[in-house]
Amino acid sequence: MDIDFNKASFKDFENVPGQDIFETAKEFQRYLDFLKSNDHLNYRIQSLSPVGPEMDLMLPGDTQPTRSVCLVSNDYLGFSQHPEIKAAVIRATQQFGTGSGASPAIGGHFTYHEQLEKKIAGFYRKDEAILYTTGYTANSATLQCLLHKEDLAILDMAVHASVYEGVLTTTVKTFLHNNLEMLEQVLRNAQDKYRTKMVIIDGVYSQDGDIAPIDRIAELTHRYGAYLVVDDAHGIGVAGETGRGVIELYNAFDQVDIITGTFSKALGNIGGYVVGKPEIINYLKYQSKQHLFSTTATPAIMGIIRAIELVDEEPQWRAKLWENINYLKSGLTGLGLDIGTTASAVIPVKIGDIPKTLEAGRLLLRAGIYANPIMYPAVSKKNARIRMNIMATHTLAHLDKVLNAFSDINAQLHISKFL
Repeated sequence: MDIDFNKASFKDFENVPGQDIFETAKEFQRYLDFLKSNDHLNYRIQSLSPVGPEMDLMLPGDTQPTRSVCLVSNDYLGFSQHPEIKAAVIRATQQFGTGSGASPAIGGHFTYHEQLEKKIAGFYRKDEAILYTTGYTANSATLQCLLHKEDLAILDMAVHASVYEGVLTTTVKTFLHNNLEMLEQVLRNAQDKYRTKMVIIDGVYSQDGDIAPIDRIAELTHRYGAYLVVDDAHGIGVAGETGRGVIELYNAFDQVDIITGTFSKALGNIGGYVVGKPEIINYLKYQSKQHLFSTTATPAIMGIIRAIELVDEEPQWRAKLWENINYLKSGLTGLGLDIGTTASAVIPVKIGDIPKTLEAGRLLLRAGIYANPIMYPAVSKKNARIRMNIMATHTLAHLDKVLNAFSDINAQLHISKFL
């Protein structure tokens, strides 16, 4: 099978007919070499400085680092560098050491795990939570545990890859992104046909940055006897009057049956969580294999506890974040660029064409702007884009540099939707 490298994406090498895995890996290496030769391999770039609004990057082929405006980090509030959070991590490490030493059921459950479970549950006005090593695992492991072949998962087509992995062993139906008519049709057709039915959506969608109408989805879901699961990884700390995410925007705390999320974005650490009713959380604690058989998180998670508190204590970070979001959105739309319907700190510039998107990524890097080209399968084949994440710690000077770079790229590549 011949793959046209000019039109290819990583997905084309996932399962190549007629090739064993070592042959496929060799062909994929040729594709990586092709991207590198065109200066389009701007993934896995080595960073020499901490996460921040600017980072020192060692670009391919360079011998000296380049200072670049960073638009690739999910550290929306800048909390990975907050002095109080870092101090909490240091204190925890000095008190408890660097590891927990065991899985939760057989000796690895410490007071800091208990404190964080209570803190994140209370943040969402719930009673109980379970911790996972990553946000990805919080989705994949929970869904694998709760849904089986007799059950049904109903997915918005734009949900995160971790959700798709989690439903591999159950029946799956999808509906077009945020299409409530199609959702209702799926729910209606599924009545009395499955044991457990779950509608699974994101609060903020990670590629378009748009949000789910949770109130209307919840009403439909419960009307047809299903349960609602919301992954609000990109909403926590960002959306809502007090940073409690898209669920707070719609005052839907009592309408969502299971909440999943991550500590790796606005809270500046790593790890995942699931929040819900005590009985379902306790079921997961003893039945979810990835939780039960994995060593628990390190004492450094005590920094997360402080981060959750600072979401309430220092709302100025969220206010500054939204000032930056609105400033950049206004500037990009003023250039005629297509940013879709984003309503979050995730801002895409939709280009469509894969080679043109890769070239835009190259030009951005050379202009001192670190932003990722996103292609299929993360988005549809004709919907490639440059994806940017905005931080509270960006200055207007940083954002002006971004806008000037896009203005120059538009003149070269004609990426405006009006051209």
